[in-house]
Amino acid sequence: MVGEFIAAQRPRRADAARNFDALLVAAREAFAEHGAEASLEDIARRAGVGIGTLYRNFPTRRHLFETVYANEVNELSLVAGELSEDAPWEALTGWLRRFAAYTLTKRAIREALEGEESDIFLACRQSMFEAGAPLLKRAQDAEVVRADISIDDLLRLVSGVSSVAFPDEGQRDRVLGIALDGVRTGV
Repeated sequence: MVGEFIAAQRPRRADAARNFDALLVAAREAFAEHGAEASLEDIARRAGVGIGTLYRNFPTRRHLFETVYANEVNELSLVAGELSEDAPWEALTGWLRRFAAYTLTKRAIREALEGEESDIFLACRQSMFEAGAPLLKRAQDAEVVRADISIDDLLRLVSGVSSVAFPDEGQRDRVLGIALDGVRTGV
């Protein structure tokens, strides 16, 4: 459903589709840097388009937030598929590290919407579980991850680590590595 939502939003004309994609990238970066208060004018400028183009694609701020959120989840699902051929531990941790990066954007969007739930948010949550669960099961079947952990546990663990303020990305990566070592067997 998430991929279908994005496909339905994306314009068909090539130039309009490029603008749409550029706006999503710019919005994701702006939300990660400035949180929910990121300026729409700044997002349009980063994307190299006018504010009218932003509003033509995203008539409301909420629509922009939901589309960025859904696009991030869709990308996470695609990454899970790409990693599925890697060794079980590497596939799972590679996906979880990508999930950690996504949580920065997610936090800004969730703050802006003040905990409101929508059909798209519920579909996104389900998509993340569906993308990550096979990677976790494969790692558990290979006995490289504790058997008593669910995908919900892992996503909450990574979200918790990612929600803490760190002075730099290096420390965030180290702390995430420590947390992930805690779910690994034989470490």
